[in-house]
Amino acid sequence: MPPVFPGAVFTPSADDGFIDDGVQVSLWDDDLPAISRLDPELLAAMRAAEARAADDGIRLGVTSGWRSAAYQQWLLDDRIASVGEETARAYVATPEQSRHVSGDAIDIGPVDAQYWLISYGSEFGICQTYGNEPWHFELATTPGSECPPMRTDANG
Repeated sequence: MPPVFPGAVFTPSADDGFIDDGVQVSLWDDDLPAISRLDPELLAAMRAAEARAADDGIRLGVTSGWRSAAYQQWLLDDRIASVGEETARAYVATPEQSRHVSGDAIDIGPVDAQYWLISYGSEFGICQTYGNEPWHFELATTPGSECPPMRTDANG
């Protein structure tokens, strides 16, 4: 369960795309909105990458996928409260800017899966898009092409 803050008006749920900390769900958990509301092309590319990663003994676990705008705002507000606005905005986009809210981004774990996707994801069109977030991936290139230069962080 997500932390509940005194006076909080919103508590994210699975319907908002919430996945408990430390839990990695499968790309095949279609009953979860975090997976079922991903862009179909991103999901297909991720599933193809997962099949290839399995040949290398790597399992791609999803730590976050699609998120509701309310959940994204909650994440931003929570991070601002804990580390301040400047630091928070380097890691958490506004709901209007978030590629998770549109279903166009996915966060992957564990670390070996992240490194595998960083190395081989472009074969499927999948790229790490933020230099400070090795877990965050988007469909950002034509399969087999080089990934575009990474943005520094969620601000740009």
